[in-house]
Amino acid sequence: MNEPTILVPGFKDDAATLRRLVTFLEKAGLNPYPISPQPSDGAVGIDALAAQLADAINNAFGTQQPINLVGFSMGGLICRTYLQQLGGMARTRCLITVATPHQGTWTAYTYNRPACLQMRPGSTFLAELNEDFTRLEQVKFISIWTPLDLTILPATSSCLPVGEMLPVISPFHAMLLFDPRILRMIAEGLHRSSSEQ
Repeated sequence: MNEPTILVPGFKDDAATLRRLVTFLEKAGLNPYPISPQPSDGAVGIDALAAQLADAINNAFGTQQPINLVGFSMGGLICRTYLQQLGGMARTRCLITVATPHQGTWTAYTYNRPACLQMRPGSTFLAELNEDFTRLEQVKFISIWTPLDLTILPATSSCLPVGEMLPVISPFHAMLLFDPRILRMIAEGLHRSSSEQ
């Protein structure tokens, strides 16, 4: 697989959150490239973070290079916004999200910040993003989630009626990218996507 895999961290995270995943994917013969739009504390909207992501991808790889995307938690929504609303669909081969609140999370009520408002169940932002799931069928889409998640409430918010929904029993949201089973699932998903092209 030659195309880069862009890794996007979640709420209040930065590239340090992705170090173990980067190392794992490198050893698996993949091509990880972390991008961490900021600020990630909810102070700006997910759409603004997605615009940062788009610029960073174009600056690093030009506008034509095919890519894969892996988003953790809020990072998955950043990836989907880039993919569905900012033209990323045309170049993206595979999207893998890990514990992403695709349908919102009640913990987003903790803060009255732009990105948190967008992640609340029933928000206009999520309604628009989820209006047409058939668009996600244009890429290899995998959602890895845990039914024990206490940050994504309800945990089934990580599930969508499209793509592959892969549950794993892992209790701590913040530690999911340190779980070797999840690291393997990400690598296997990327390898399968490459072999299917």
